[in-house]
Amino acid sequence: MTAAYEDDLAYIHDVGFGDYARNAAPALLEILRQAGITTGLVVDLGCGSGLWARELVDAGYDVLGIDISTSMIEIARRRVPRGEFKVASLLKAKLPQCAAVTSLGECLNYLFDKNNSIGELSRLFRRVYASLKPGGLFIFDIAEPGRGKGPRQKHLEAADWAVLVEVDEDARARRLTRRITSFRKVGSLFRRNEEVHHLQLYKRSEVAKELCDVGFGVRTVRAYGSQPMIEGCVGFVARKSHQRI
Repeated sequence: MTAAYEDDLAYIHDVGFGDYARNAAPALLEILRQAGITTGLVVDLGCGSGLWARELVDAGYDVLGIDISTSMIEIARRRVPRGEFKVASLLKAKLPQCAAVTSLGECLNYLFDKNNSIGELSRLFRRVYASLKPGGLFIFDIAEPGRGKGPRQKHLEAADWAVLVEVDEDARARRLTRRITSFRKVGSLFRRNEEVHHLQLYKRSEVAKELCDVGFGVRTVRAYGSQPMIEGCVGFVARKSHQRI
């Protein structure tokens, strides 16, 4: 396993990049309700610091959050004491019977678990399908080829943190690399850390095919309500049939 949002970057991501989950939450809750899912367990794969998990708990759902980052899980446990959280690869974690599974923010692309591939995603889809109750939903988004378009270097900062991000996309390998240098204020000084994140990029057509082959009914979305999809990403709402097979 490679480094995955260690203490400083986990803190920065939580305080500086939480708008996506917060803004998407109302529409995601409405998707669940329209599907008749108003209670029950929701499993959040790549749950991060628990921002979406908190929205679920506040709306009356039970939550199991799974993330490979120990630092993210520590924040999530503090934020959502009524939730359950586990440190694990989302590709390998055991999934209990549940009403819905979510994964927000291109989590299924990350190569923190180097085994990630379309074959591994297919196996994950089968495990998700088996864990869902009839009529259950699997809501997630992925990064596609072309995700790296735009400025190659980015800089963001606040009073107590800053990040420098360098982005490279290998079109032939369909792989995105982010080199992240973070600075977090500790006392009167700033502490510097570096992480390199690799993402495997997937075409929506191949992901949709794998979902359909498993048995899901599938539609794609370009936004979660008023929250547009991250540029270069596409969302999926996959539903398990009510009919028992």
